[in-house]
Amino acid sequence: MIELKLPERENKPRKKGLNILIDNGYPLNYFTDVVTSMFKKIDFIKFGWGTSLVTDNLQEKIDVLNEYNIKYFFGGTLFEKFLYQNKIPEYKEFLRQYKCEYMEVSNGTIDISNQEKCKYISEFSKEFKVLSEVGLKDSEKSEEMPPKRWIEYIAADLAAGSYKVITESRESGTSGICRSNGELRVGLLEEIIDSELNLDDIIFEAPNKKLQTHLIKKLGSNCNLANISFGDIISLETLRLGLRSDTFFSFENQI
Repeated sequence: MIELKLPERENKPRKKGLNILIDNGYPLNYFTDVVTSMFKKIDFIKFGWGTSLVTDNLQEKIDVLNEYNIKYFFGGTLFEKFLYQNKIPEYKEFLRQYKCEYMEVSNGTIDISNQEKCKYISEFSKEFKVLSEVGLKDSEKSEEMPPKRWIEYIAADLAAGSYKVITESRESGTSGICRSNGELRVGLLEEIIDSELNLDDIIFEAPNKKLQTHLIKKLGSNCNLANISFGDIISLETLRLGLRSDTFFSFENQI
């Protein structure tokens, strides 16, 4: 077999260079095919927003993930729905029912402060590994949040007990670290990078090739990326390794 010297990728279980795929409600057979074929390249599956409540074969999907040692969690919007209806104890039972090791805490939809969100991070982290999210679903409100506030919130979430913090961009790439037209907020990203935050503790939502390419070129092969489509996992790995035109010259000294 021909061998090339490529950028080094972390081995699973990884603490950085995470590939987090989003399941928007894929059919079971397709879900199973992707997982069984690509399990070496998948670190987490996120069951998007509230899809886990209406997925009839949720346990069957989780059984597949357990077989291949892939972690999973439910979307932060589902946490917010339970919180909005004052059903946090019921949500904990829901997580226990599916033997969730990880869960997501966010405030992208409901109007609660980051300080209040951190209280829930601390509470849930006593039993679960918490992935928290910074950024708002509403693109206009999100753009009004200055970079220093993003940095403050990320640091606060980590201090409250978050395993890692996710930067919002939605599954469409039109909010949070992106503008409503899909353009990456480069200034925001630069300030996060230049801060004292450990970038290995941050997961960047990057649902399309444009975002993935920019982040990999800026942060390197082992940046943490989320909201990856099931059909994009091989494409993403080639971007990480300089095997696609978009990042071909980013790692030229590695060949």
